[in-house]
Amino acid sequence: MIKYIYYSWSIFFLSLSFFFFFFFLYVTMNFYVIFIEYTLFNYNSLNLSYLIYLDMISLLFISVVMFISSLVIIYSYNYMGHMSYSFYRFFFILLIFIISMILMVISPNLISIMLGWDGLGLVSYCLVIYYTSVKSYLSGMITCLTNRIGDFGLLVCSCWLISYGSWHFLFYLDFYNFNIFILLVVSSFTKSAQVPFSSWLPMAMSAPTPISSLVHSSTLVTAGVYLLIRFYSNLFLFNSFFVMLSIMTILFSSFCSIYEFDLKSIIALSTLSQLGLMMFSIFMGFSDFSFFHLISHAMFKSLMFLCSGIFIYYMNDNQDIRYIGSVSLLMPFSSSCFNISNICLCGIPFLSGFFSSDLIFESFSFNSYSLFLYIMFYISVGMTCFYSIRLFYYCFFSSFNMGCYICFYDYYNLMSVSVFFLSFMSIFFGGFIFWFFDLNLYFLYFPFLMKLMTLIFILMGFFFGYEFCLMKFYFFNIIFYYNFGLMINMSSYLWFFYYYFYFFFYNCSHSLLCWGDYYGFVGLSYLISNLNYFFYLFSMNSFNLYIFICVFFFFFFF
Repeated sequence: MIKYIYYSWSIFFLSLSFFFFFFFLYVTMNFYVIFIEYTLFNYNSLNLSYLIYLDMISLLFISVVMFISSLVIIYSYNYMGHMSYSFYRFFFILLIFIISMILMVISPNLISIMLGWDGLGLVSYCLVIYYTSVKSYLSGMITCLTNRIGDFGLLVCSCWLISYGSWHFLFYLDFYNFNIFILLVVSSFTKSAQVPFSSWLPMAMSAPTPISSLVHSSTLVTAGVYLLIRFYSNLFLFNSFFVMLSIMTILFSSFCSIYEFDLKSIIALSTLSQLGLMMFSIFMGFSDFSFFHLISHAMFKSLMFLCSGIFIYYMNDNQDIRYIGSVSLLMPFSSSCFNISNICLCGIPFLSGFFSSDLIFESFSFNSYSLFLYIMFYISVGMTCFYSIRLFYYCFFSSFNMGCYICFYDYYNLMSVSVFFLSFMSIFFGGFIFWFFDLNLYFLYFPFLMKLMTLIFILMGFFFGYEFCLMKFYFFNIIFYYNFGLMINMSSYLWFFYYYFYFFFYNCSHSLLCWGDYYGFVGLSYLISNLNYFFYLFSMNSFNLYIFICVFFFFFFF
């Protein structure tokens, strides 16, 4: 019975994906925009209606989401184990998540967007804590609370927008106050895990791998990018502060992935780097290129997560890349698909990742921005190839370090079917969209060296990544692993600051011992506990004291 449920829903979503894709072709070629209003309740002057907005952006994004969802569902049948009763729970939570994402994509109304936005946050919490371990609970709590910040900003925007007469934001984008856009950017930063809200995305990798493939690569984390594309106006153009935050996100996530050994965390940090690139292109004024990179990135990043899930599945739930060596000899098909997604991420020419990322790089080079930002941007490109070749080396070139009695091979089941279709789309999808939107007519004239700059930094990233893999430790000091590997977690490097400052002052003078505790969070907690004790003693007194205080404050204020 469970088998037929998974098969039927997977076929249903795949059919809807093809339907919306052909509908997208029809709407784009005829320059149509479809606006549907469905009245839910009508009484006198009160009219409660639900709005659906279908244009080429929403239709293409729905098609991509449904295509990936159908393959993730059929992949989950083998990966999650179809003999357990929790299988039903996993499937229906996944179904609610897909519906919430579609509701957010098709809504031109900020209130109806909140319906899908809150659904994404709630269901993602349920999926992160699916394995019910202590680590999952902590990761789910950080994920939920960080996303709550963005929900608060979106609620304030909803209250603010009604002063303009309507929640249909698409018709008033040029009239809004700039502070509304600031709140929207902060809300999108929390959902898309930009700096300083980056800590939840690597921690959310405690969810099952199919969830990471769907939720943390192509739907949930791209919801903030999609919202900014929908709200895009001239107020976003060349905003230097947000451009620098996006560059910091790319650099921080790339640094952390260099010093990480967990397979899923490396892929999550690479997702964070690509999200920073999408945000960067939005604030530089290239919202169309950002959307193009969003949908092409969804294909090959979902493929990367699903291939890593196959490695974890067959290798006794091992996620440490130091133990996965020589897997290409035993699993050639899965390794080939994983390498396809890896080189798409690097931006190797004529694959899906190349068309969108190279368009952003060249368009940025054409603008007259600072030399420092130009250098930082291309260094981040090289670092993407750096950690990609490091992951490739550890998984396929290094020696096999697990138990000698373990034997595994490519078993061609439903997981292999999902991986095959995503590999096909990772190769051809970007080129098709590039041709369909006539982006090859976007003419930019560069000097020869600047034209080759992207390819030069890709090759430099490959070279340095391979050379550093041959070293025992980066910079021959284990402290770099510990510092940079935890840099994305806010608590970790704050703890290092406390640790170093504490011992510095302890060595200088014993009289300054515990000053950081006294004036920091320990002192604050001590003050709160004393206040709590004071109010407890106060509440134990007689009723006459309460009457006296009430009369006193009454005469004092009035």
